[in-house]
Amino acid sequence: MWNREELKSHREVVDQIDWNMTPEKAVETFLEWGTGWSRKEDYVRYEGQSAYYFVIYDWEKPLQATLIRRDTSNVDEVAKVDVPREMLLRAIEEAGRKPGVGVYAITDEIKDWLKDALNC
Repeated sequence: MWNREELKSHREVVDQIDWNMTPEKAVETFLEWGTGWSRKEDYVRYEGQSAYYFVIYDWEKPLQATLIRRDTSNVDEVAKVDVPREMLLRAIEEAGRKPGVGVYAITDEIKDWLKDALNC
């Protein structure tokens, strides 16, 4: 698993990050193939298609942003990036803590911070 500096050195991955992907959208896109027609162009078109995106796991200590790579059959954690804790807590608060779920999308504030930290 990469840290921020290691991730920065893998431009081929950083350049593929989908900054608009959320955990919910990833499930719709990669696990619910049959509903793709209702989302217009926003669905998996071929086997092997994948996406990189960040999530927040509220059970992690310390809290951090985790870069995920997802396709139709696998999900892999690629990197962990230390983001200011206050930002992560605000993201969880804004989303409304969901008991039993614990996976949250990053906010625009975190996206901007990550883009700057990764030289995007």
